[in-house]
Amino acid sequence: MSRPMTKQSMPLGGLAFVGLSLRAYLARRIRLLSDTRHWQRNSAGIQVAQLRNLLRDASNTVAGRRYGFAKIAELSNDDVVSAYRQAVPVADWYAYKNEIARMREQAEPDVLWPGLVRDFAQTSGTTAGDKYIPVSERMMRSNFLASLDIFAHLSRFGVSLARLLSGKVLFLGGSTDLSTSDKGIRTGDLSGIVTPLIRWPLTEIYLPGPKVALMSHWPSKIEAMAQRCIDEDVRMVTGMPSWALVLFERVMAMAREKGRRVDTIRDVWPNMHVFVHGGVKFAPFTSRVRQVYSGSADGADIPTRLELYPASEGFIALQDTPGEPGLRLNVDQFNFFEFVPFEEINDPAPRAFTCETVEKGQRYVVVLSTCAGLWRYVLGDVVEFDTIPDKRPSVGGGGGDGPCRLRIVGRHRHFINAFGENLIVEHIENAVADAAKAAGVVVGEFTAAPVYPSGERRAGLELAVEVASGGERVAEFGRVFDESLKRQNVDYTTKRTDGVGMTEPTITLLSIGTFHRWLESRGKLGGQHKCPRCANGREIIEAIREFGAARP
Repeated sequence: MSRPMTKQSMPLGGLAFVGLSLRAYLARRIRLLSDTRHWQRNSAGIQVAQLRNLLRDASNTVAGRRYGFAKIAELSNDDVVSAYRQAVPVADWYAYKNEIARMREQAEPDVLWPGLVRDFAQTSGTTAGDKYIPVSERMMRSNFLASLDIFAHLSRFGVSLARLLSGKVLFLGGSTDLSTSDKGIRTGDLSGIVTPLIRWPLTEIYLPGPKVALMSHWPSKIEAMAQRCIDEDVRMVTGMPSWALVLFERVMAMAREKGRRVDTIRDVWPNMHVFVHGGVKFAPFTSRVRQVYSGSADGADIPTRLELYPASEGFIALQDTPGEPGLRLNVDQFNFFEFVPFEEINDPAPRAFTCETVEKGQRYVVVLSTCAGLWRYVLGDVVEFDTIPDKRPSVGGGGGDGPCRLRIVGRHRHFINAFGENLIVEHIENAVADAAKAAGVVVGEFTAAPVYPSGERRAGLELAVEVASGGERVAEFGRVFDESLKRQNVDYTTKRTDGVGMTEPTITLLSIGTFHRWLESRGKLGGQHKCPRCANGREIIEAIREFGAARP
């Protein structure tokens, strides 16, 4: 097995480049993050303090004067949250569209956030147009502190930071360079905003470098990234699992083209041992990651993983316990979180709960108020809670079982309920993971949609799924997929009983890369774009099938 020489990126190695102040901060942060009792007892109070600070800071903005932030900020802890809710309605991006346009197009200061916001993250879903999210200097600071927590938690997981940071860290970010208006306002995806800010000494460990990172054509970008990184000592990769796999496979193929014997990604990057990921659920990709990392889809070897919950609007949460699905809410990084019951999100005045008043087993839509001027903003993700902190002492105290940890289970606009089956993204993702494991099928991307009755065709569910291997076992895959959905969802079970309401699922096999070709056709190819895992109509699944060659 041929391996390249490892390359020491810094003469002193490890954390030497970081500096004494940052090393001291990380040491303190590691200790604090490890104090579970602190977060259980104080998360609620910390969140009230975050809200109060936001209201005071924005009190003289257009929004602050309209809603009376100055007066609300002076109320007691017991009253400030309720008064804020009475004054400010829950709203989506379109409620702020005109004010954001004033900030971005006219460079108007003090609209939603104090001062002039110079940066705007451009986002676009698969079914909606472009949106522009304000990114203030305070938000940049919030995101920076959250990124440091990644390394703090990795240390808590047993990863040696000295070893990790003696090599290179590869970021698979977005794909849009910044555009700057004649008024000095910058617009691009969040990666484009952050990349120019990377300076020495971080440039000593950062890959792929700004030139490649800001490329917008993703096929060319993957090729350039592979060429740039193939001979580097990559020790950590961060990005969406699907795009990381595309890169890994191209790097291995490129190494083979150079005459090297390569079976796994570690034959190219022998010190690669950390994978930080987010954006989509990891479980369906487990077999492919194991295959690339250990040489076997059933192998036990897999990199140390840490899951993130980032968004253009703010860094929401990150994993704090190895192997556990719950992600710890970032309660102390300048943003305030509320959670609206899923069933009420379209009500004119929905109830909202803070992190200590939610209940387990309930689905909530994330609503946040940010240090960039989005107030009671509907993020759109649907979450459930694994652990809940104590209530504030003034309203009873006690009753909590840990820091606030949540799991993303879907999007409030992405679900399937054509026949009363009430399926959400988490149900589909879990079922695909269960079926792939049981049937020995290695899968890629996937999406599900209802099958409407017509003529001889009966009502049902269709799953369109990319298959890398094991497609001949599609019948077993479909059976386990169906059984997994039944275990998770009583409504689906009822509709499937005796096949009266819904027939067994239809499994449509597609070639690997189909979803990426579809995204490219829509101008949405890249590391921050992803396909909905399910939809309540057939537009998406029909469009994707046009780009795939069905397998036998």
